[in-house]
Amino acid sequence: MEEPITTKRVPLWRSLRTKYILTYLVIIAAVLALLNTYPVLVSQTMVFQSKQTSLQSQASVVASALAGPDALSQEGVGRVMEVLGDTGLSRVLVTDPSGVVLYDSSPASGAVGKYALLYEVTAALRYQDEFTSDYRDGAFHSRAATPVTYRGMTLGAVYVDEYDASQGQLLVGIQQTLRTISLVIAAVSIALSLVFSQALTRRIAQLLRAIRTVREGEYSHRVNMKGKDELSQLAGEFNALTGRLQTTEEVRRRFVSDASHELKTPLSSIRLLSDSILQNESIDPATVQEFVGDIGDEAARLQRITEHLLTLTRLDAAAPVETEVVEVWEVAGRVEHMLEPLARAVDVRLHMDVPRGLAVEATRDDLYQILFNLVENAVKYNLPGGQVWLGAKGEGENLIITVEDTGVGIPAEDIGKVFDRFYRVDKARSRAAGGTGLGLSIVRDTARRYGGDVTAQRRSPEGTRFLVTFPLCREEVER
Repeated sequence: MEEPITTKRVPLWRSLRTKYILTYLVIIAAVLALLNTYPVLVSQTMVFQSKQTSLQSQASVVASALAGPDALSQEGVGRVMEVLGDTGLSRVLVTDPSGVVLYDSSPASGAVGKYALLYEVTAALRYQDEFTSDYRDGAFHSRAATPVTYRGMTLGAVYVDEYDASQGQLLVGIQQTLRTISLVIAAVSIALSLVFSQALTRRIAQLLRAIRTVREGEYSHRVNMKGKDELSQLAGEFNALTGRLQTTEEVRRRFVSDASHELKTPLSSIRLLSDSILQNESIDPATVQEFVGDIGDEAARLQRITEHLLTLTRLDAAAPVETEVVEVWEVAGRVEHMLEPLARAVDVRLHMDVPRGLAVEATRDDLYQILFNLVENAVKYNLPGGQVWLGAKGEGENLIITVEDTGVGIPAEDIGKVFDRFYRVDKARSRAAGGTGLGLSIVRDTARRYGGDVTAQRRSPEGTRFLVTFPLCREEVER
């Protein structure tokens, strides 16, 4: 007995839902990190550029006011600075060419008369403008220096210093606002990721449950999944697959049941006849011979059923075969020759209208089996004095073979079922004629093996018409 397949529960850290949430959160975290860094960096850069322009401009104004033919002195620089008034800067230094401080806007520092050991002043005395700025502790600290020149001579340097906490607080406010927005976005993203992951995994779990249900043999189970996304398409494909499985299973069960029944009937007859011979000691030889003949007939019928089942098994396996170009006229003539004695015996006339030059790509034996089964059925199920026609013609790229008879015909409700395995329209007449109910199934499966098909139609005013369609190989026959 086959053991049931057990399904292990997926650990939480390996589940698709967890992976989806983590992926979603990593993307959101990257976006929030960018949101909290890029605007701040851009704002800092803009402030630095603004400070550089402003401080260098103010330093240039002071340097222009100090430039003149006379050397710089403490008194002269002081008078100029009094004229310029309040600059709004944190500190202003003016040095001579050697770097000694001549003026300091912050007298408490005691820098006047001392060397200005500042990088910016050193760079300015080398006849170049210099600017530095940094942002720390919520404030911008900016420094700028420019040389004081007159006719190519360096008279000194002007150094300005600004400590701006207002714009620093503005940047801190931007950072806090971005953090608040980030926290809100993170909370919303986590909630949405939980909702979306639940919706996604719920649909996947629905498909998984359906697969497990079908695996247990419930082929009628279907998945009802709304939407037009890939999962909905997957559910549609799953429903189509389970439909095919259900149909295949029903056909298999019906086939097994019908095959068992068909095999049981001749076996039961053989056993009954053999028991009658064995249990009746006074049975006369004529009766024994009759019973043995019946046993032979049932054995022959059992052999036909077995051969047909083997043929269908071979067709179902779809084993590769080597095809050839087969001319229909030649095979049809062979069929007519083989069935002419049977037709005369039941008073049925055979007519063949198959022109030369029509061929199909198949095997000679398979095409012969198709035509033989159809014509044999048309003869067996005909009426005394009836007629059978075997014809063929080319229509475009197709070859159409027709087999018509004037027999009892097939009821309209049975036309679509005559190709089912073990199906008989008239079971009593079929068994009397030696039929197994598998001939037409073999005809259809064989034709489809070579790209063809077979259909049945009611013929007016009486009888049945079978149409076999194949791809036509006209060029090969002409060659």
